[in-house]
Amino acid sequence: MTVAFKAALFDMDGTLADSEPRSRWAWRTLFRTYGLALDDAELKTFSGRRGQDVLAERMHLFPSDSTVDGLFDEAMGYWAVADVPKAVAVAGAPELVRAVHAAGIPAAIVSSGRRADVHGLLAELGLSELFSVVVAAEDVTEGKPHPEGFLTACAQLGVAPEDVVVFEDAPAGVAAAKAAGAVCVAVTTTRPEEQLADADLVVADFVGLAWPPVPR
Repeated sequence: MTVAFKAALFDMDGTLADSEPRSRWAWRTLFRTYGLALDDAELKTFSGRRGQDVLAERMHLFPSDSTVDGLFDEAMGYWAVADVPKAVAVAGAPELVRAVHAAGIPAAIVSSGRRADVHGLLAELGLSELFSVVVAAEDVTEGKPHPEGFLTACAQLGVAPEDVVVFEDAPAGVAAAKAAGAVCVAVTTTRPEEQLADADLVVADFVGLAWPPVPR
């Protein structure tokens, strides 16, 4: 007997919100402040991962008295600057979330971003009331590609990972979803299709994507 999907888990940056220009701007500003180079190829590897994790791998580049949390807070603090790029919804994302809600399916956010930033983006997109669970960077010990975030969301929703659909945009997120045992739909907002090949379905955006997005 086929069991219908019981929940939908969404990444935030690059999946629901086209916020990557803002994030990249913040990272470039941080590295430039310390006289460090950050090319596009390296910057793309940050996508989908917790900022603390990517900084921890590069602490040798920064002054010896720097801390991961201090540098991360500094980078995210640049968002308060008036000319920071604004985030907009990924095409079709709000409609998909509302379709999930209308079907009576619980939805969660599983993001590598900070909780405050996730809630701010949800408010900007007008989707705050449609998510019953938010799992952010502060809520996990291991960031993506580790499946902890998705497993945490499933536990909070009371569903098995194999009964959920994950929506992602980055290879680290796809890897985390598959490691959790979930079905994964990837959107090519930040990475080309070939880098998302491990997903069960790859789409350019969510326009016209119905719920459920893949058959059981």
